[in-house]
Amino acid sequence: MFADLGLTTLFLVAGAPWILPATSGRTNLQCPADIEVYIIDDTFTLRWTRSAESIGNVTFSAEYQGPEMYDWIKLPGCQYITSTKCDFSSLKKYAYEQIKLRVRAEEGNDTSWCAPVSFIPYNQAHIGPPKVHLEAEDKAIILNISPPGTEESVMWKMDRSNFKYSIVIWKNSSSVKTIEITSSRITINDLSPETTYCLKVKAGLLLKRTSIYSPVYCINTTVENKLPPPKNIRVISKNQRYILTWNYTHENVVFQAQWLPAYFKKIPGDHSGRWTQIPNCENVRTTECVFPYDARGGGIQKEIYSIRVRASRGNNTSFWSEEEELNMERLITIPPPVITMKPINNSLRVDVGSQNKSEYQQYPLTYEIIFWENTLNAERKVVEVSTDFTFSNLKLLTVYCVKARALILDQAWNSSSNFSTPVCVKTRPGSSPRTWLIAGVCVVLAVPVVLYAVSILLKLIRYVFFPSSKPPSTINEAGYFSLSTAGFYLK
Repeated sequence: MFADLGLTTLFLVAGAPWILPATSGRTNLQCPADIEVYIIDDTFTLRWTRSAESIGNVTFSAEYQGPEMYDWIKLPGCQYITSTKCDFSSLKKYAYEQIKLRVRAEEGNDTSWCAPVSFIPYNQAHIGPPKVHLEAEDKAIILNISPPGTEESVMWKMDRSNFKYSIVIWKNSSSVKTIEITSSRITINDLSPETTYCLKVKAGLLLKRTSIYSPVYCINTTVENKLPPPKNIRVISKNQRYILTWNYTHENVVFQAQWLPAYFKKIPGDHSGRWTQIPNCENVRTTECVFPYDARGGGIQKEIYSIRVRASRGNNTSFWSEEEELNMERLITIPPPVITMKPINNSLRVDVGSQNKSEYQQYPLTYEIIFWENTLNAERKVVEVSTDFTFSNLKLLTVYCVKARALILDQAWNSSSNFSTPVCVKTRPGSSPRTWLIAGVCVVLAVPVVLYAVSILLKLIRYVFFPSSKPPSTINEAGYFSLSTAGFYLK
């Protein structure tokens, strides 16, 4: 069987016989040679060859040490056997840990142990061929691939959704076609009705780790259906809604559309019962239907879906169309930015804003700005992350125009808005040297006038609010005579 699989096995070649102290001394036995561990999926097999001296009533036994074990444990299924191989699948619980094995030959009181060897089963395991289930349509074959191992497999428990598959398909004696896929389900379309197709599949993981091909499976496509499936399934986004469209040539039919979260395709198994109806896309008599962004609930969805459509007329129903991928997040429409410009002398200050960023606020926006002089055809293109920047050293009293668009430059998604409506503004007159000269002369002439006016104002304030305590001499003389006369009359 192992030779037929054609896979490389792990040879654990033992060195010189390793004799336990309890049995040291004279012995005629040789330890087993060419010890070989072969692991495929969850089946562990230990094999060896019998030495020339191992004849008669020689039996073989094996022991193991698990992680952090100091004692040797008898290996179940490998005790006192006369054959040269045994199954030790009971150790699959150590698939990702290092274990040690040793084998001995026994005859009477003579025992000969080989040197122990260690390995990690996962690193030595081979991938078994996948199982395939086929379904036929008139012009298509549906493949459901079961990953290597079983659903309870320990060896590939963490890899079941990481397998890649290579499919080889052919018709009669025609040339073969190879298809590479990453999901466990695929529909091969564009085939001929009532024709026999054969195929085989192999599975693989990273690091060029692949299985052998599965057995060859053959199936006949059915008689051509009276109603063909819809074609050219497309989805566009407009005004907070998705528009699903398709092409169809027959009349007097109704259509039905379904969707399935794409992550189910990564999970092995039959998920045909998980397809659900797309709202507003049942019993449709036109070649399009419209459904809102929140059709799945919870507002804008970030998932990826597979979409399919079929046609019906009375009791006749077409097969489902080829599945189309709907990445809701990538269909979000980015509105053009809003631009405001303010002239500052011979410069223009530009501010770029967004109309509504709630739908794509998790992505940083970059802006592509086109700038040109209104009377010229020459344009300047600038890419800015900032929303506020300045174009400097421009001509005075000249009209300049700007338009911009928003960009999302993500590793997995590149998208952009339309360009905004151009905004045009004229630069200001600015300040020439002659203007500065006139202003300087005016300042020089104005300074003395201002100083004189200030001095007059200060004198007036001092005269009104802080008068002198001693009147002028002329006033004093007149007062003296008046007072003397007044005194004379009083006497």
